[in-house]
Amino acid sequence: MSCATEEVSDGLSATESALTQPLPGTRPLPGTLPEALRAELVAFRRDVHMHPELGNQEFRTTAALKTRLEEAGLAPRVLTAGTGLVCDVGQWDGSRPMLALRADIDALPIPDTKLVPYRSTVPDRAHACGHDVHTTVVLGAGLVLAELAREGRLPFPVRLIFQPAEEVLPGGAADAIKDGVLDGVGKIIAVHCDPRVDAGRIGLRHGPITSACDRLEVSLDGPGGHTARPHLTTDLVTAVAKVATEVPAVVARRADARSGLSVTWGRIEAGHAPNVIPQHAELSGTVRCLDLTAWREAPDLVHSAIQEISDLYRAKSEVTYVRGVPPVVNDPGVADLLRDAMAERRGPLSIEDTEQSLGGEDFSWYLEHVPGAMARLGVRRPGERTVRDLHQGDFDADESAIAVGVELFTAAALLDAARTTE
Repeated sequence: MSCATEEVSDGLSATESALTQPLPGTRPLPGTLPEALRAELVAFRRDVHMHPELGNQEFRTTAALKTRLEEAGLAPRVLTAGTGLVCDVGQWDGSRPMLALRADIDALPIPDTKLVPYRSTVPDRAHACGHDVHTTVVLGAGLVLAELAREGRLPFPVRLIFQPAEEVLPGGAADAIKDGVLDGVGKIIAVHCDPRVDAGRIGLRHGPITSACDRLEVSLDGPGGHTARPHLTTDLVTAVAKVATEVPAVVARRADARSGLSVTWGRIEAGHAPNVIPQHAELSGTVRCLDLTAWREAPDLVHSAIQEISDLYRAKSEVTYVRGVPPVVNDPGVADLLRDAMAERRGPLSIEDTEQSLGGEDFSWYLEHVPGAMARLGVRRPGERTVRDLHQGDFDADESAIAVGVELFTAAALLDAARTTE
């Protein structure tokens, strides 16, 4: 993959370009994005978008990042598993914990349905969650900060983390942490694309911003039989239908409604013929909740509900409950750092409050070790009415958001350094 600057044939419009410029009256912090680098980053994002790789298979993406960072005079280290990398901008002497910028680099196993020149070239693989944008933002911030460091204008080193396998429960963050990416880190920040927020803006909140997410697999078994005599056997299709409909209702009634605990199915399979009661049925889905305490109690609650419903219909049940990720809980101080950084770049009106979503994010694992915060990066083209949701084949991002994310991160790094020396 070539990381050199290339001409973007369908480049950004004047309106889109204006979105990346500081608003009148904002502070002229160093670290704004040069036009040539902005074009290079758009090209880099499109190349990554065209070559999506699933979790723990991101070899091409890792190599591209490593090459570009080395070209900038940096010394990235590929993680032990062979994908993902960590890179410090500046020399860390241990006197002050570093600020870390985190990106996730993996794609999703779904087809890309967009009709754009940079559409995925890999069948049934797509960057449909914006990880290509996250990756490009952290790369761009690293390149800008590296230039500031050469000029003597970066007071303290900053760590770049390019993490694999965010989409693979329980998330690649845990493995990255074991690999030492947080050694010497005092706080960590990240962004996540939000197609409901206009490009040029970010969404922020104190406290929980995402939810816990676990995976659930259920198998039901019975002796099977003829549909003419369901009373002589286990009517497994009825049993699996009851589990599918009644378990979510039971769980919702036994948990505090404020916890938002919910079971949602994504797959159900049973039978092959219209007159044969099958011997085996399966369901799979997710368990999500807003509250950390409820998340810790969820496995026992879900197991109990499944057992009760399956016993009622004389089906033998087997449950595989895969722990996923806890909620991302933004540290107020780090969230305020992001808020102040965005306000310095684009003014206070570029920031909006956001609600806690039911989506899961393994950025939460980092926050078990160090304080941090995640901002929602607006990627909707201003004025566009259609919302292309995450994890859908037609998802795309307004690429002007890349420059906004880069300058948010560079401003956060500079403000964090300034506050440390005050």
